[in-house]
Amino acid sequence: MKIQRITYLSLGTNQGDKLKNLQNAIDVIANKVGSVLKVASIYETPSWGFSSKNFYNTSIKVSTYLPPETLITTLLKIENDLGRVRNDNNGYSDRVIDLDILLFDDEIIFSKNLIVPHPRMLERKFALAPLVEIAKNVIHPIEKIKLTDCLNNCSDTSDIKTIPEKLNRPIPITEKYNYIAIEGNIGAGKTSLTKMMADEFNAKIVLERFADNPFLPKFYSDNERYAFPLEMSFLADRYQQLSEDLAQFDLFKNFIVSDYYIFKSLIFAQITLQNDEYTLYRKMFDMMYKEITKPDLYVYLYQNTTRLLQNIKKRGRDYEQNIEASYLQKIHDGYSNFIKTQSDLNILIIDVSNLDFVNNTEDYEFIINKIKNHTS
Repeated sequence: MKIQRITYLSLGTNQGDKLKNLQNAIDVIANKVGSVLKVASIYETPSWGFSSKNFYNTSIKVSTYLPPETLITTLLKIENDLGRVRNDNNGYSDRVIDLDILLFDDEIIFSKNLIVPHPRMLERKFALAPLVEIAKNVIHPIEKIKLTDCLNNCSDTSDIKTIPEKLNRPIPITEKYNYIAIEGNIGAGKTSLTKMMADEFNAKIVLERFADNPFLPKFYSDNERYAFPLEMSFLADRYQQLSEDLAQFDLFKNFIVSDYYIFKSLIFAQITLQNDEYTLYRKMFDMMYKEITKPDLYVYLYQNTTRLLQNIKKRGRDYEQNIEASYLQKIHDGYSNFIKTQSDLNILIIDVSNLDFVNNTEDYEFIINKIKNHTS
């Protein structure tokens, strides 16, 4: 299990659109570093150590899985990506954005690339004032006193004032949703995405137990004979799994992410069952469906048929190799009809036909940002 750590970062800027610079940095930090838990006010202060335009400064509290050395490397890259140009004399200068680690939990770090707590934070009101606003009771690891007292003891006499403009805190996925269901056609990548999200966000994971179903290989070899026992066994197992897993609260997990939603049972049953079988099946399904918790977000991964067939071939399950394009199209049509009729379900459709989110970090981040920014 990944361990979340709390870090406090200082952000400063005195070039261009300063408010936009700070907001851009916060947004990128939320994507690249971790969940932004608190954002301080913006403090306007004179430039420190040289004469130039006033700075806008703030501080943020971030929960991150990154170790300290990786964190500082990531922050330096963010600075570079946002347009910071460093001079060669290592002196103070104007900057589009400046990102510093003030605290990392209660650790004391002395390494070649990083010193924490920040060695000059106690001398600078522009660092301490916004930090105290969001962490007044935090103890300085070296001084062993509250940050509030550190600010009161600060010898910096610079003028410092808050400005009325406010910065937006990006809302983490773990705050927006308690339960996300990832759905899609056979080979769309729903299980891969579910596992990746569970790993990144320390989520409780619910995976469909298709590999344990003894009727599945038989169904692909003799559809008519094994369709009904297959669909009934899947329905019973999905109902049991979702009922049990969604009812259990795990103190060490932020939320739940699953690679299926029970309605897929009805979608597949419509395709595989005869009319009389489907009528019986539907009665059983309706009784179970009303008892199942609905996801806060239902994500449907659309993948074109060509890519689906490629993915199915690549993963090499013997019993799937004879799946035809027409069968995949019927499944997609079933999902489409379901989505059109669900007015009470929060649904997000993402076209992943040209994405490789398993191997390409940017593609994965694209999907995560779609989920983060989705509004119902």
